Amino acid sequence: MSIRTKAEALLVVVTAIWGCTFVVVKGALADASPLPFLAMRFILAGLLLLAVLGRGRVDRETLLPGFILGLFLFGGYLAQTWGLLYTTPSKSAFLTGFSVILVPVIMTFYGLKTSSANLLGGVLGLLGIYLLVAPSGMATVNKGDILTLVGAVSFAAHIVLVGHYTRKFSFLHLVPVQILVVGLLSLIALPFVPARTLHLTARLVVAILVTAVLATGVAFSIQNWAQQYTPAAHTALIFALEPVFAALSSWLVMGEHFGGRALLGSGLILAGMMISEIWGGRLPSPVEG
Repeated sequence: MSIRTKAEALLVVVTAIWGCTFVVVKGALADASPLPFLAMRFILAGLLLLAVLGRGRVDRETLLPGFILGLFLFGGYLAQTWGLLYTTPSKSAFLTGFSVILVPVIMTFYGLKTSSANLLGGVLGLLGIYLLVAPSGMATVNKGDILTLVGAVSFAAHIVLVGHYTRKFSFLHLVPVQILVVGLLSLIALPFVPARTLHLTARLVVAILVTAVLATGVAFSIQNWAQQYTPAAHTALIFALEPVFAALSSWLVMGEHFGGRALLGSGLILAGMMISEIWGGRLPSPVEG
């Protein structure tokens, strides 16, 4: 097996892990409200990444850009996790994937010309969102879907900023800082949330370890190594499979089933993601986890 084949196989494994975490987080929210869960998950993940990627240190010049990236990442994860209280893991994954399609739209404000592939991806994504979140009309849209879309906008802004800052600063130092910022902001926000739930059950501990250690610390380290040996288009195609893995795990674990319109909507969002990522021009990779 060539090193490129190994790299791409590992990226598929990482993508599968990311997809399955939607179900894991959905289950964890029965034992912890979003902010306590995010605080524990990202502080642990940030410390792990600081040791693995940053080698225990952070350049002082990366603190401000890392904080800005962490702020948008916090907004994305808070809205996504909060939304999972009300929507299904597979819908959350497909709606979050819409952030990839939003990136070229945001970048047009910075003078980047939007390609026809980006426009087509955007149209397919919007149509897919309508079919997915409103399978029986607009009356069926729930606040979990809306929150997840708000999170997708924040993730899209984060992706754009990643592309800006990684041209100036080391990604190895930016990643631990922004992940720690998400955890610390979650911790700081705790006193301002009136209803907080935290029951340290075995299910919650497993969820924290899976999301923090496996889906963030280990996955980021693998991604950082593997992307050296595989073309960007191949990486984009592999990452587009994340909502597919989320849908499969949700079906296997929770018995979730899509109706015809919702299934078509999911397919259109996935097609829009693939078109935007592969043929829409090279864009910065999102931070998963």
